[in-house]
Amino acid sequence: MTPTIIITILVIYFGTLILISNVIGKKDSSNNAFFQANKNSKWYLVAFGMIGTALSGVTFISVPGEVGASGGEQFKYFQFVLGNALGFIVTATVLLPLYYRLNLVSIYEYFEKRLGFYSYKSAASIFLISRTIGSAFRLYLVVIVFQYFVFDHLNIPFAATVLISLGLIFAYTYKSGLKTIIITDTLQTFFLISSVILTIIFICMAMDYSAIEAFETIKESNYSKIFFWDDFVTSKYHFVKQILGGMFVTIAMTGLDQDLMQKNLSCKNIKEAQKNMFTFTGIFVLINIFFLGVGALLYIYAESKGISVPVDPLTGKPRTDLLFPEIAFNHLALIPAIVFLLGLIAATFATTDSALTALTTSFCIDFLGMDKPENINKPNNVRNRKLIHLGFCFLMFIVIVIFNIINDASVVSMIFKIASYTYGPLLGLFSFGMFMKSRKVKDKLVPIICIAAPFITLFISMNSHLFFGNYVFDNELIIVNGLITFLLLLAISFKEKNKTSDI
Repeated sequence: MTPTIIITILVIYFGTLILISNVIGKKDSSNNAFFQANKNSKWYLVAFGMIGTALSGVTFISVPGEVGASGGEQFKYFQFVLGNALGFIVTATVLLPLYYRLNLVSIYEYFEKRLGFYSYKSAASIFLISRTIGSAFRLYLVVIVFQYFVFDHLNIPFAATVLISLGLIFAYTYKSGLKTIIITDTLQTFFLISSVILTIIFICMAMDYSAIEAFETIKESNYSKIFFWDDFVTSKYHFVKQILGGMFVTIAMTGLDQDLMQKNLSCKNIKEAQKNMFTFTGIFVLINIFFLGVGALLYIYAESKGISVPVDPLTGKPRTDLLFPEIAFNHLALIPAIVFLLGLIAATFATTDSALTALTTSFCIDFLGMDKPENINKPNNVRNRKLIHLGFCFLMFIVIVIFNIINDASVVSMIFKIASYTYGPLLGLFSFGMFMKSRKVKDKLVPIICIAAPFITLFISMNSHLFFGNYVFDNELIIVNGLITFLLLLAISFKEKNKTSDI
């Protein structure tokens, strides 16, 4: 596939999204439409569209790539996915009823009602930092793919590629925000799911496999092992670690994250929001099975055709996340390449547009109080919200450029672990607020605890071989972080006489 064809597809794709945005924006570009989609979203559209948000471009290229990574990842990731599913169920049955009962726009308003001003600002700040870094990194990894296969050939610098990407996202989200995203993410999720399924079909056709033959080939290959019961202490892939890590990471990064919860809160009522979550959970598990299947087929295809995993030009090390685009762009026909490109674009931008909208919402609500009765009708609210939206685009641009300057493999690998440190305090804060209803905290000390807990967690992780007999932490580290936050909050709390919180 030539760069000209790829750019043509990009122009058509984003032209369609901008057209949809303009149609919706003409009808309603109010803050209520931007923040909550007027609380009139159809649950089935939200459920379907959330797939595109939950499965980023990183997932699209990295999960298949990791199936045959040097460490023999195989289908280990599916253990984590099962933990994710449990986390989604907890979110639907425990957290969503709380948010709807309190009629929240930003979920962090809960802390102002329950713990106090400083707790509220701390939680919102954690989200802003975590989501900005996480979303910037996800976009960064996929922009590298576009740069590697397209824009380097056109002598367009990396910074310009990033700026163009964020400019396109801004163009179709700044008017109606969430109301637009509910529609555009539905379209993008359709492209994402279609891409995964069609890629399997095209690879099977290239290898003369029927569906049953492909299944049997994967089953009998070295890539299909799912459950791992290696030594619990030294193996980070042990089933229990992956299940617990997947569950609590999901509770923190979905249930306690404004991004995905904002879509749930746009449904008419709690019943529709829960139907959305349960439906989304089923689709999420199924689509990840397809992703892993694609990964196995990619490696089987590569072995049969003598295709090597692409090498990072800077580090000289194999980059498994470039195998999927390498095969799609250079070894399959034009139609499969186009299908892959649409899936990658959809996975990338469905995640980033949702994140930028959530960041804007959180800042406008949690720090500017635009939903307060005294502020809700101020004449410059819409203009200010658009400027803030633009500001977060620029902030994400800066973060991505910094990632590219550092460009160190160890830094890249550490980014995936950052969620365990940044979201851990949110897990501890919510747990304390929900389970210690008879106690209040010394509110001014909460920001200090939210800073201290991740550093204590880092210290424990770095010295786990001394404290726990060579124990190796993985994603379950977020549980440790949340527990430390909870215990520190308990230490600065006091019991209110004859009073129990009703929230």
